[in-house]
Amino acid sequence: MKTVFVDRDGVINRNRGDHVKSWDEFVFLPHAADALAELTRHGLRIVVLTNQAAINRGITSRETIEEIHLRMVAALDAAGARIEGVFYCPHRPEEGCSCRKPQPGLLFQAAEKLGIDLSQSYLIGDALTDVLAAKRAGCRPILVMTGRGLSQFLSPRARGVAGYSVSRDLGHAVRRVLVEEGLVKPGLWERLRGRLDPIPSSLRASSR
Repeated sequence: MKTVFVDRDGVINRNRGDHVKSWDEFVFLPHAADALAELTRHGLRIVVLTNQAAINRGITSRETIEEIHLRMVAALDAAGARIEGVFYCPHRPEEGCSCRKPQPGLLFQAAEKLGIDLSQSYLIGDALTDVLAAKRAGCRPILVMTGRGLSQFLSPRARGVAGYSVSRDLGHAVRRVLVEEGLVKPGLWERLRGRLDPIPSSLRASSR
């Protein structure tokens, strides 16, 4: 069974500049739960990966973050989306850990614990750090334009990063995965994309 890793803030829920510090501040993005439920219906595993430096910055506690995740998983389960696991990094960037994206440590942790073949997996995120973590772990990265995605895509830093796909939001990213896996039939636009891909060649997904 193939796995889709999904970043949390800016992909599943609304991103906040001051961090999501409680369940009351956790707001699902429109149609995000439906998109994840679509993955479950087609037999794909879902694992959530998230940087949560607010813990080691003393802004919120590990217990609070884990409570948010428990409630998120329960809400998604009620919507038909089964989350296999949630892996988070509590470290600040300056701590130099191996688990904070763009490092691939969270992916390696999930792969070891859940028996995941990273080469047969996708990672959907809203930041170049997600793209880089995926590439370093051997996954196929998809950058969504929600959250920080659009600003990251247009930033000068993006010029040095290649080999990823771009989607409007989580729903479109899920559709891309399902088409690539042959689980749904491509529509007209998806059939045309192979010949008239609107994404610059340097940004197209790496070949399998």
